Amino acid sequence: MKTNLFYKISSLLYRLFMVIFIRPKVIGRDNIPKSGRIIIAGNHTSNFDPLLMIAYSKRQFCFLAKKELFKGILKPGMIAMGNIPVDRSIHDKSALINADKVLEKDGVIAIYPEGTINRTSDTIMKFKIGAVKLAHDNNSMIVPFTITGKYRLFGIGGRVRLEYLEPISVDDDLDKANEKLMSIIKNRLEELNEKKN
Repeated sequence: MKTNLFYKISSLLYRLFMVIFIRPKVIGRDNIPKSGRIIIAGNHTSNFDPLLMIAYSKRQFCFLAKKELFKGILKPGMIAMGNIPVDRSIHDKSALINADKVLEKDGVIAIYPEGTINRTSDTIMKFKIGAVKLAHDNNSMIVPFTITGKYRLFGIGGRVRLEYLEPISVDDDLDKANEKLMSIIKNRLEELNEKKN
């Protein structure tokens, strides 16, 4: 799946913003295959997370995003970026069908399995099963990622950190695969937190 022009321009602008104002640390981008269908899945800390990921993506990430973002002034941009609306009030089969279409074209789906920004004191919230189901149904690998730190101006007081981990496969036991994905991300977050302390 080729990266469209709007995405390329947006990615460049987001990266310029991040480099100047946020100064994030991004690790493990080589863990994202250069071609083929792939799912990117990890924790969700802020509304800035997608901008950070797009800013440093070598491929076009099509995000599964809540349908409320596809309204008003945001709608044209969300669609042009290739994002997919999700109705979180139901088991939204149409979102999965649209994600399947992206993966069939060897595209990249980005998803936050927590379903929303984690505003709890827990390291991570329980994952919804969508990411592993997409991977299983489309014979795709999952690249887990972690986001830690805060989006502070000029990185003062600590920098936000994005890390892509090694790809994992999904077998027929989706519940077990979902627990595995969640454990990998949770364990890495806890490791990073221990190092910080």
